[in-house]
Order: sequence, then C-alpha cells, then structure tokens
Amino acid sequence: MAAQGRGSGAAVVLAAAAALVLCVLLQEARVAESAVFTVGDRGGWSFSSNSWTNGKRFKAGDVLVFKYDSSAHNVAAVNAAGYKGCSAPRGAKVYSSGNDRVTLARGTNYFICSIPGHCQSGMKIAVNAA
Repeated sequence: MAAQGRGSGAAVVLAAAAALVLCVLLQEARVAESAVFTVGDRGGWSFSSNSWTNGKRFKAGDVLVFKYDSSAHNVAAVNAAGYKGCSAPRGAKVYSSGNDRVTLARGTNYFICSIPGHCQSGMKIAVNAA
C-alpha cells in the first residue's frame, strides 16, 4: 500500500477552496454585468412608456426599475395574451410599491398597468432580453 504524503490532503482542500472562490467571483462578475434601467427614464412609468424600449438593448438579468405614483398605478408582469388584451391573467405578479425592481428573464417580458384604461392608454411595455 502506497503511503500518502502529508501535504496531499491539504492540497486537495486548498484546490477545493480556490475553486469555490473562483465560482463566487464568476457569479459576482455576471451580476456586475447586469444593467439597471429606469422605465420611462426621468418621466417614470407613465402613459407614454410604451415607446420607451425603442433603441435600447436588454439582456437576461438586467433590472427594470418602475417608478410611479403607487396610489394611481401598478405594474403587472403578464404573458403575451395579457399584453395584447391589456388584462392581467389570474396569478400574474402585480407590483404596487411605486419603486419596483424586476429582473428580466430571457425572451420577451411583458408589463402593463392593470388599472382599468391605463394599459389601453399606453402604460404597457414589451421588453426582449437576449
């Protein structure tokens, strides 16, 4: 039976610790790559937000910040049918703080204001995240 050197166990532990640190650093780098966008820019989430995405590039993991008067509006994350029909389906995530942060998933992300008439008046956006 071959004898193991005293340092071999310590080397394995050191290598495992280095791998763990590397994984943490890579995850932090991915988070640092994410951009934060304020929907509507200085105007915030409003009736003129529907064209706000024009000319912008989004990636999965980017964060949208919806700023609005919470006594008058909300933000509902909806599917394509909810976006097209301006209705929040049962189970849709509805935000109402007035300062909501939403992380984009890969693909098209749809958001509307579910207060009656608001979506129809332009409070809706579709954001495609690469």
